[in-house]
Amino acid sequence: MEKKTAFGLIDELSLKHTLSLSDYAVLLEQFLSESGAELAAYAGRLAVKAREPYYGKKVFIRGLIEISSICKNNCLYCGIRAGNAHAERYRLSPEEIFCCAQEGYALGFRTFVLQGGEDVFFTDEVLCPLLRRIKSAFPDCALTLSLGERSKESFERLFDAGADRYLLRHETATENHYKLLHPDSMSFSNRMQCLHNLRKTGYAVGAGFMVGSPFQTVQNLAAELKFIETFSPEMCGIGPFIPHKDTPFADRSAGSVDLTCFLLSLIRLIKPNILLPATTALGTLSPDGREKGIESGANVIMPNLSPVAVRKKYSLYDGKICTGEESAQCVACISRRMESIGYKVVIDRGDVAELGIAQRIS
Repeated sequence: MEKKTAFGLIDELSLKHTLSLSDYAVLLEQFLSESGAELAAYAGRLAVKAREPYYGKKVFIRGLIEISSICKNNCLYCGIRAGNAHAERYRLSPEEIFCCAQEGYALGFRTFVLQGGEDVFFTDEVLCPLLRRIKSAFPDCALTLSLGERSKESFERLFDAGADRYLLRHETATENHYKLLHPDSMSFSNRMQCLHNLRKTGYAVGAGFMVGSPFQTVQNLAAELKFIETFSPEMCGIGPFIPHKDTPFADRSAGSVDLTCFLLSLIRLIKPNILLPATTALGTLSPDGREKGIESGANVIMPNLSPVAVRKKYSLYDGKICTGEESAQCVACISRRMESIGYKVVIDRGDVAELGIAQRIS
């Protein structure tokens, strides 16, 4: 049997939207060993072509509201882990969160993302009235939650209160690797069960993983791609691992921007209609990282709507960008940056385009 080349595997993925686990590993090994730049450029061109019928040159913006830096968990990679005694803690009140959404709506945002650590203050009794208030005030908006693991019943109550989407990054699709990144009190099986519960509840579901996290292997990354293929989330947030000085992984090297962008292209080829952010972590490691992400197949950017006074306190990793800019400045800056590479930020909920019935966008 003729040996498959990396370029041939990319062609196959573009046509069939699937590869075997071993073929994903071969593709990644060849990218890392010899043909990285050429492979990335080729995959990027095909990814942009695959995205075109669904989203054209549109870039969707999500208003990110970081509601709390308090977290009960102790993930080894995270700057707001419970065990970090140096972390600056804050919690936005429901009124402050609503005011952030109000400001964002005036700036043109039609999706809000409420993200935070697993803060036990934010019970369903606190969140449900807030979600109803936001949806009542801004009925043309989508609400995304990214608040970690919760019970199936909680997911259902939040959905009934108005949440449309839920982003729960699984961080790694390999159980053994998961155990190396998390304390014994957290379980891989529960994380995966939460993702399936979200799907059953009716959310548009987002998963995601770190690129270049400690102990990560090519086989781990191949498993990530296979998981995205089989679970088929509506959204996938990936970004390079960036160490935080007050965690057990402080001395670890950051992940690669180039590898992250290559993986963005492959994910776009796996699922052409997926909503795929060019993350803040990309922009943190490279001045034009978010532009590179968009040119690799991404189509979402998440500017920060949190009060400027608390942004530096939501410190998941070191060096995070855009912590001092007012929200209006963020939007204007991102719009200019996207226009410089031929894309347009749009005022739109940015729902996932339906496979098979998408219309070509001029």
